[in-house]
Amino acid sequence: MSLNKIILIGRTGKDPEIRYFDSNSAVANFSLATSERGYKLANGTEVPERTEWHNVVAYRELAIFAEKWIKKGSLLYVEGKIRYRTYVDNTGVRRQVTEILAEKINFFESGSSNRDESRTSQTPSSTQDTTPLASSSSVRDTAKEESSEPPSDLPF
Repeated sequence: MSLNKIILIGRTGKDPEIRYFDSNSAVANFSLATSERGYKLANGTEVPERTEWHNVVAYRELAIFAEKWIKKGSLLYVEGKIRYRTYVDNTGVRRQVTEILAEKINFFESGSSNRDESRTSQTPSSTQDTTPLASSSSVRDTAKEESSEPPSDLPF
């Protein structure tokens, strides 16, 4: 048995880049920043805050969702898989990238005026939540149910 699952909550670093293919399939790429708070060790040494940048890739309905709703600075809940990919760049150098293959994306912010309708990738509209939601499966998102307010202690 094995499991490849990642859950991230962070802010987007830029608007998503969207590409469409001949078959009208879409792919969205965007960066997501997550941070660990700085802290002080028992001996007084300060450990600074650390920010990690993740490359998120979303396909089909999630890509269209990203194009419509996600903007630079959006606070997102992203659930998916880690994927390692190798390619050869234009200069012939072999490169390896780590990507998060998104399976579910949800806004973690509440009360935004331009985000007042609910969406899933399989159902055009729903009245379950008050923020957009996208998922590559029909599983209902539980992140919003667990906490009705976003944590106020996020370091960014």
